Amino acid sequence: MCLSGPAALALAALVAAVPRPSVAQDIRVREHVEVQRVLLDVRAVDSRGNPILGLGPEDFLVSVDGRPAALESVEWVSGTQPYAEGLTPEQAASVGAEPAPQGRLIVYFFQTDFAGVRLSGLMHMKARAIRLLDTLTPGDRVAVVSFDSHLKLRQDFTDDRKRLSRAIHDAILFGKEPEAAPGPFPSLARSFDQAAAKAAAEPETGLLVTARALEALPGAKSLVYFGWGLGHLSRPWVVMGRDYGAARAALARGRVTVFAIDVTDADFHDMEVGLEQVAADTGGFYAKTNLFPGQAITRLEGAFAGHYVLVVVKPDLAHGEHAVAVELTRQRGTVLVKPSFQD
Repeated sequence: MCLSGPAALALAALVAAVPRPSVAQDIRVREHVEVQRVLLDVRAVDSRGNPILGLGPEDFLVSVDGRPAALESVEWVSGTQPYAEGLTPEQAASVGAEPAPQGRLIVYFFQTDFAGVRLSGLMHMKARAIRLLDTLTPGDRVAVVSFDSHLKLRQDFTDDRKRLSRAIHDAILFGKEPEAAPGPFPSLARSFDQAAAKAAAEPETGLLVTARALEALPGAKSLVYFGWGLGHLSRPWVVMGRDYGAARAALARGRVTVFAIDVTDADFHDMEVGLEQVAADTGGFYAKTNLFPGQAITRLEGAFAGHYVLVVVKPDLAHGEHAVAVELTRQRGTVLVKPSFQD
């Protein structure tokens, strides 16, 4: 069996951890383990939001806290590739890694509101979100949550289009508490804190509860936030909710990328700042839907097509939060990546 990319890295780490009888060899092993590597989920897109394919290590320039970082490997993970992390269950077991789901994991997060300036846009995007399900491939799983007065889990991860369509319809309504029983792996409901969800009085807290549930599942995930805003207005500023910092950290640990789809029927509004913030903090994008709603869905389809996994050797830096910058060296395009990581 031949492994590459993250799989080969995991195997090398496992081999390095095996005890050796020689003191000199022990020292070398310890030195090897101390070299820290960071996984970066990166999307490179052109001006139309389409993924740029065929990139390798020579196409990326990575820096951590302003210092050049060595790029050990680059692997393209296609949205149609079985076992999206590149490891079959057998390969994962051979390197001591937790097996990832067969396909992509996507969460639809609906922020509901009956204000006319928001409801009309929400209704339009509801229909488009349902049609987007038809573009997914076998193995992909979608879960649906909604936030009105508090957070509600409408549907656990499933590939059942009819159940997802019903959950999406229900998500934009104020109604009784749904009962989403835990399904087989991968299950969001199994780690979803219902008590914390009922107590979530702000959407930022709803994001935190969702992110903590997603942490329990391996691999990269996507969260599509269909909503009208985050934070609250404290002129002249928009201040994020008190749980946003914890939510951002949990989203990073869970390798969750947020795509913020603004349903507000307005060219500009104060609450869009919070949506832009969560997208930037997680390596996603922010898109308005008031004029060209189809463009937002096209960009989502491009994002779902796949992403690059970069294995980066961290420079010799103290533990803490580190700023990350990734640039393209030989092509024009936009790089979407989380701007920092914590170690």
